[in-house]
Amino acid sequence: MRAASLRRTTLVWMTALLAGIGLAAMVAAYALARIEAADFLDGQLRQVALNAGPGLTDADAPPAADQDPEDQLAVTIWKDRQVLRDDRGVDVRHPGRTGYANVVMGGELWRTYTTANGTTTVRVAQRDVVRAEFARNAALGAVAPLLLLVPLSWIVVGWAMNRALGRLDGLVHDLAGRGAAAQGPLPTRGVPTEVAPLVEAMNGLILRLQAALAAQKRFVADAAHELRTPLAAMQIQLDSLGGPAGGGSDARRTALADGLRRANRLVDQLLRLARLDDGAEARPASVDLGQLLLDCVADHVVLAERKDIDLGVHIETPATLHASEDEVRVLFANLVDNALRYTPSGGQVDVRLLNRDGACVVTVRDTGCGLPPGSEGRLFDRFFRAAPPEVEGTGLGLAIARRIAERNDLGLTVENRRDGQGTLATVRLPA
Repeated sequence: MRAASLRRTTLVWMTALLAGIGLAAMVAAYALARIEAADFLDGQLRQVALNAGPGLTDADAPPAADQDPEDQLAVTIWKDRQVLRDDRGVDVRHPGRTGYANVVMGGELWRTYTTANGTTTVRVAQRDVVRAEFARNAALGAVAPLLLLVPLSWIVVGWAMNRALGRLDGLVHDLAGRGAAAQGPLPTRGVPTEVAPLVEAMNGLILRLQAALAAQKRFVADAAHELRTPLAAMQIQLDSLGGPAGGGSDARRTALADGLRRANRLVDQLLRLARLDDGAEARPASVDLGQLLLDCVADHVVLAERKDIDLGVHIETPATLHASEDEVRVLFANLVDNALRYTPSGGQVDVRLLNRDGACVVTVRDTGCGLPPGSEGRLFDRFFRAAPPEVEGTGLGLAIARRIAERNDLGLTVENRRDGQGTLATVRLPA
């Protein structure tokens, strides 16, 4: 079941957001404008009451909330061009015409309205600064909600987008947690309509990649199995091969035996890698890691003596590992074998079981040729060799070690030593 359209969801939330904020801004602007208009019009009511007849003064009226003299009206009355009343004393010259006008009186701009009935003329004047102040306050009252609208819009839009795009989090986590051996397509439940075609295309790609990987695994396994029989027959024929001793026959027989040994080693590693890639579950058990390391070192003593390499082991702390014993043995055997192969005669290989910050760590340190620059990214690739050409190897040892480490939740790193005297392989055990 797919989720609703991402576009539709976003439009709905944006419409609701704009409608809600627009309504809130309208209510806020109305409230502010009403307060400002009420203050201004109350003052005008007071002024009209005070100027309704002669003899009324501010002292006779109840106190007003706003006593700003600028807000007061100036009323002047003429009778046959004689001033009957001038309560502000601004300008007693007869206006000469009726209606609205802008007049400068006493150095200030006034807005006036004049009316006459032939004998009596009345002019009511108000300072223009009062009108400007009223307009300014009204504008501020209208703009203030809009200023609050911007940060509020950021918050609401961010929340709406997170809610709309949050459905993709499951898809992202699924993709991030997938490995090469992951089975099954990506789930389409809860995926927005716009993203669904992309997920379906990715599922098609995943199925094609899985088919290609399965074909590759079958080819490697079948080829390794098929090669074991002729190699075994060649070994039997080589062992039964007779002939006079001496001459070049011994050298040729030795070279042929070395070639068969390397071929058999490659076939064994291909078969082991195929079994690891097959996805069969390991059989974990309690493994005494210290004893296992001692056994691995003992198995390589002959090779170390043949190359005149000082091979040592140091168990600093006992450790028990819950993992497949056979696979872990292959992991450390490959690391020790690599260290011996890449260390020249007279070198040193040290295997240590340490306790670092409460976690057990196994290190295999050698004094070999080290890793060439730029090889770190491809070190665990299959058939990649970072050693000189004269060093024998297949390029599968570290690939097998990495696969075993992944299957048993172990951390594996191989890097150059800081002193530049060789390489350091580190295996970190789970807490």
